[in-house]
Amino acid sequence: MARPRRPKRNRDAVSQLPWQLPRRVCPPIQIMSADQVETVHQASLSILRDTGIHFFSKKARDFLERQHGVTVDTATEIVKFEPEMVEQTLTTIPRCVRIHARNPEHDVVIGEDRFCFTNTITPPYASDLDRGRRAGTKADFCELLKLCQSLNAVHMLYGYPVEPQDLPPETRHLDAYASHIELTDKIWRGYSLGDDRIRDAITMARIARGLSWEEFVNEPSLVVNVTTNSPLSMDEPMAEGLMLTAEARQPISVSAFTMAGAMAPITLSGALAQQNAEILCGAVFTQLVSAGAPVIYGAFTTNVNMRSGAVAFGNPEFIKATMASGQLARRYGMPYKAAVTTCANAVDAQAAYETQGSLWGAVMGGGNVIAHGAGFFESGLTTSYEKLIVDVEMLQMMMSIMTPIKYDEDSLAVETVNQVGPGGHFFDSPHTLARYEHAFYEPLVSDWSNHESWVEKGSQTADQRANTLWKKILGNYSPPPLDEGIKEELDEYVERRRREISTA
Repeated sequence: MARPRRPKRNRDAVSQLPWQLPRRVCPPIQIMSADQVETVHQASLSILRDTGIHFFSKKARDFLERQHGVTVDTATEIVKFEPEMVEQTLTTIPRCVRIHARNPEHDVVIGEDRFCFTNTITPPYASDLDRGRRAGTKADFCELLKLCQSLNAVHMLYGYPVEPQDLPPETRHLDAYASHIELTDKIWRGYSLGDDRIRDAITMARIARGLSWEEFVNEPSLVVNVTTNSPLSMDEPMAEGLMLTAEARQPISVSAFTMAGAMAPITLSGALAQQNAEILCGAVFTQLVSAGAPVIYGAFTTNVNMRSGAVAFGNPEFIKATMASGQLARRYGMPYKAAVTTCANAVDAQAAYETQGSLWGAVMGGGNVIAHGAGFFESGLTTSYEKLIVDVEMLQMMMSIMTPIKYDEDSLAVETVNQVGPGGHFFDSPHTLARYEHAFYEPLVSDWSNHESWVEKGSQTADQRANTLWKKILGNYSPPPLDEGIKEELDEYVERRRREISTA
């Protein structure tokens, strides 16, 4: 039998998995018993009823004061929630939501057994082997957007991949949102930093998809993150951004950054109870504004190093809290946002094992949106170009692991085994020749050469190979198509808003 002709490879292309939305093929890990989940739930309800949450926004307090089961103390600005109302209100949160990208092929479904990966979120610094560590610029911002657009394992842009600090702070969000839309066709995140900025995000996302307001409300096209101020506070910009986003019925990730030993109790169970109370407060607030608006449970509990006060990431406590938070999210039927982290200051063994540990915790803890999946470095202060590429290797491997094994007749290959028989080999069997091109995972960064071949190629380490890869990806980048009419409307909107903000 003639050997099948091998297809020509594109020498300039980077080997990566095709775009796909992975699904979890096994049940999430249950690190807590059902009784323990309920114990944390009841503790959280007690916190909301007896201590309450400090709302800095008068607009939010005035709204909540009119709601059944809510008590507002106007003197202290503390809002308390009755347990029965909390439990009843949570029932309107959808278990699953589809977010629509500018390119429909990049839509993302969040919830149940589906999961997706995002870039690291808004670090002030960028770093690579050639230029070193530096304050983020618009040029860095745009390069990283291009990389995230080009890498299939980055499913959505969950915030700025680096803060473009050379742009004016007052109008920076306009330039950043416009770059998201023009350089990528994936889902992106708006920043809940007050009425104007979130309104700009909502308007620009609607224009980018060419939708009417009614269509936009019915087809969520943007994700917004609202973070509480631990312990037990919600600031004015976050609360008012939440209200606008809920009215537009765009998905809101309500997140709590509870640092055990500093901004939360030093015990993990105590930190989880406080985290849960803060997230439930935001989720209930969202449903009171607009019942049925999508909400994502956003956990980010870890501890501080009690010797230095620095935040610890990628450590056992972070991973355990990630898995426990997944159980709490499922207790309420809410999609779950987890995270991938490390404290490493170099793309080294520590960066790999801390990232891999927290990645496993996020996926096996039931995460649906897995934030900081690509590029998280130096405790989130820096996006590393090389680590972004190394992380994508790990994300691809996780997706490959979660691809189910086939057990059909063709895959079991009993006939082929019988044909080869005892003592034979399978290298030239028709079954092998028909499948060898795509039978196994093909690495992005890993070098599977023997020692002699590795030395011949320059003895490069993983970060050095990653350095070559990100440059190659940027060299191959081409912007996704954008309708000229939409581009003109966006430009007009940005310029008008820039003038309004400058005048104000």
